[in-house]
Parts: sequence; structure tokens; C-alpha cells
Amino acid sequence: MNTMKTSITLAGATALLALTLMLGACGGQRESTAQAGHPGEAGHHDDDDEHDEDGEHHHEGEEGRVHLNAEQLRTAGIVLATAGPAQIRETLPVYGTIAPNAERMHEVAARFPGVIRSIGKAVGDAVREGETLATVESNESLRTYDITAPLSGVVTQRNANNGEQTGDRSLFTVADLSTVWVELALFPRDLPRVRVGQTVRVRSVDAGFAADGNVVYVAPFGSGASQTLSARVQLANAERRWAPGLYVSADIVLSQRAAPLTVRNAAVQVIEGRDSVFVEEEPGEFAPRPVRLGRSDGEVSEVLEGIAAGTRYVAANSFILKSQLGAGSAEHQH
Repeated sequence: MNTMKTSITLAGATALLALTLMLGACGGQRESTAQAGHPGEAGHHDDDDEHDEDGEHHHEGEEGRVHLNAEQLRTAGIVLATAGPAQIRETLPVYGTIAPNAERMHEVAARFPGVIRSIGKAVGDAVREGETLATVESNESLRTYDITAPLSGVVTQRNANNGEQTGDRSLFTVADLSTVWVELALFPRDLPRVRVGQTVRVRSVDAGFAADGNVVYVAPFGSGASQTLSARVQLANAERRWAPGLYVSADIVLSQRAAPLTVRNAAVQVIEGRDSVFVEEEPGEFAPRPVRLGRSDGEVSEVLEGIAAGTRYVAANSFILKSQLGAGSAEHQH
């Protein structure tokens, strides 16, 4: 199996720096205390008995383990999970872009030709269904009437200004962005594997969040320019995180099989050439455990041996423990 590597995010690197400074401060405080209390024995201390005033461990105790108190766990962003069964997915990785849901977009024009007397909304403004967008004075009756929003959403285009004749053009475009489309590019060889209804995991390229949707459409024809076909996924977007125009990556789920014992991919670290997972031996005490991995996807990996079901392990930011384990080993060598 290919060796798995965990990427270090900016947030994780910040947490690592903060934890390192905290551990360094704790070490410096202990050394100063030792020198002040025992002038003839400066720097002498028992690693296995290092505690702060409230009795909590602050650094590595016995070799091969990492001890962190509650504050350090929070600073490091350590997340624990329980090893257990999960679905291993066979996926097809693809790329695409976010687009408005065209079925929830409306262009708004004037009912009667006239002069625009007032504008109530600008591009980017939220509107409610029935809310006034502009007022127009009819050329024939000289009476004013309101142009209203046909649905709740956001004004995405405005082609109207005070004093202009309305003509027969579209004056506003209003889009309901509570759902969006993801337009995915498929190579012709992948077309037989993709069908309507399949689950798709969509990930933001830069923002670091993800969501699941379903294939709602597969184009029957391709693009001559790119030599690709299009598959469409619909995503819920009530929080407006998925902005139209942005690039995304996605995994189309082709099949899935149950695995009796799994861990998250982010938990796996390579230690001394072996895939390993940090398990919680006791509250606040973590040790690396070598594991043999089987099938894997973008989220979880099957564990064939090394840990048992129900084991508590570090599922996020485990690289921080690996760095502290290495720092502790270096200290013991001096």
C-alpha cells in the first residue's frame, strides 16, 4: 500500500507553534525553579515526576509517549475519535466550478415601457419575494408602478438607472442561492461510470470545507473546445459558503463497501518507517501504535492489525504529537 502522508494546514501549523511555545515556557519555568531551589543541583530533575503546581503533566514522561494537559490539548486542536466500522468508498476524482442554480434565477423587466423614477436595490443586495426593486412612470398613462422581486434571493445584475427608459431589456437578475450547481468536467472514458443519483463529495479548493450532494444531470454531449463532458451536482447552500464562479474538487462515489475497523486518514503518521496512529493510553497520555492498513479512500482507511475496535485515537492534528515525540527523543539523547 502507498505510504500515507498528512498535510499540515496553516491552522495546524499555528497550533503547533503555539503548543511549542507553551511547552518551552513550561520547561523554562521548571529549570528556573530548580536553579532557585537547589543552587548546587542546577538543572537536576526527574523526568517522570514533572508536574506543575496542580499536578498535571506538561511534557514527555516515559520515552515514546506524549503527555498534554487540558489547556495544551485545546491549544493544539487535538481531536479524538473511536476506531470502528465505516464505509470505504471507491471514488472518481474530478474538478469543477460552482454555478448558480439556473432554475432559481429570474430576469426582471418592466411590464410597460416608461421612465425609471427610482432604484431600490443594487447588485449584491438581498431581496424578499414581492419587494420593490424600482419604480417606473408609464409612457402612456404617466402613472408610476413598482417592479418587484419574483423570488427571494440576491440581486446579481442591474441594468437600470434613474431617468432611463426601460425599453424591453432585462433590468434586474435575481438569484436564489440557497442551492447551487456544481458543474463537473468528465473525460469521455469516465462517462460510463457516472450516472444520475450518485453521491458526490465536493471540497472547496482554498476554504477547507466540504459537502455532499448528488448527480442530478449528465450531459449527453461534450464540449468541442475542452473535449470533456459535464455532470451536474446540486448542493444546499443556505449559509452561502459556495460562491458561484469558484473552483472545487470532487469525488464521485462509484461504489462503497463496509470495513469492520477504520481510522481517519488524517490520523496516520509515518514513524520510523511505519504507518502509525497515536492512541490515548490514559487521559492526556498518547503513544504511537504501528498499524497495518488495507483499503482506503479520501476520508478513512481500513485497519488490518495494530489496534482494536473501540480504541480512542487522535483523529486530527496528530502531526503535532509526532513533532513533540521527536522533540522528547532528542532531549533524552543529550
